[in-house]
Amino acid sequence: MKITFRGDYSLKAVLDLALHYGKDLVTIHEMARRIDAPVKFLEQVLLELKRGGFIESRRGKVGGFLLSKPPKKITVGSVIRFVDGPIEPIACVKDKYHSCKDVYRCVFRKIWQDVYEATSDIVDNVTFEELAAQAGATQQALEYSI
Repeated sequence: MKITFRGDYSLKAVLDLALHYGKDLVTIHEMARRIDAPVKFLEQVLLELKRGGFIESRRGKVGGFLLSKPPKKITVGSVIRFVDGPIEPIACVKDKYHSCKDVYRCVFRKIWQDVYEATSDIVDNVTFEELAAQAGATQQALEYSI
């Protein structure tokens, strides 16, 4: 699994919207400033996330972006897979893979399956609600520092 810049900005954008969930809509310029993203690139990222059903947009003077579902229903894994594709480290991890004649006797295959399962277990069990809570706690700690 390799997270691209598009994937990284997608995760940051969803997290930013999770931090503002249930509050005002978020404008692209506010978000770009907070996540340190180029506005033009962020436009493309948000359009892709909208196509994936992760976010919605509202037009108009008071328009902006919001999550299309609660942050507790969006996992890091779902965003990564949508934006950057499968997370398995190599194609032979899949059970029905038949393109390699050594697939069933390959000593490396079990390692790659374990890597895939461990990675999936992490990214599929971390929600944006949890990440928003962590980010909020970190922000509060920074506000109290001298």
